[in-house]
Amino acid sequence: MRFPRRRRRNRNRPEAVTPTQPGAPVIEFRGVALTYPGPPPVEALKPSELIVQRGEFVTIVGPSGSGKSTFLNVAGLLDSPTCGHYLLDGIDTAGLRDRDRTALRGRRIGFVFQSFHLLPHRSALENVALAMLYTSVPRAERLTRARAALEQVGLSHRETAVPGRLSGGECQRVAIARALVGRPSLLLCDEPTGNLDSANAASVLALLDELHAAGMTVMVITHDTEVAARGRRTLTVRDGLLREQVTA
Repeated sequence: MRFPRRRRRNRNRPEAVTPTQPGAPVIEFRGVALTYPGPPPVEALKPSELIVQRGEFVTIVGPSGSGKSTFLNVAGLLDSPTCGHYLLDGIDTAGLRDRDRTALRGRRIGFVFQSFHLLPHRSALENVALAMLYTSVPRAERLTRARAALEQVGLSHRETAVPGRLSGGECQRVAIARALVGRPSLLLCDEPTGNLDSANAASVLALLDELHAAGMTVMVITHDTEVAARGRRTLTVRDGLLREQVTA
């Protein structure tokens, strides 16, 4: 007896996720807040309003414990707000299932962290291509796109080098290429120069400027006022309250 063949579900396509709405902001917070349960409850992010348009360069500053990490986790779809609505590319994330949020995050957000998180025994090219391992992109195309991403960050000549043979600045460039290879709507950076000396930090910041000039939406969370000054807009987080920083 033969059983009917089951259709294979495409696990990479987020169900209940609609295409980007034309003209929609990349990020829109509508009363977004996050309270961690107690006892006692901690209001880590107070109700916030925020719009980040496509192509903006926004920096987020605040002292330790101010709520920057909570903001990062919410904006990066790592944590769900306890109230309000967060729209990413016009998609309301509030009603998404966990797997759909994961798929949306993977498609729309490229992360760059203070630590590079590169696999030590893999080449620069392999580290970038691995970002697409669990997608439907064929291997040959993954390598082609990884090479293009390395060229975009100025490292096409170092694609065979492993992280131990790269400088700190080069490692961060590989990490940025890995974030870009999926063609995200948002490049979300958490202290991207925190582990770099001044020369390498300047090089990475110049690269972020170039990506922004090419149309990428860039958001950088930092405690460094010099890094924050690179943004075209700066927001502050203090005691869980997100505010627009007004310059004189």
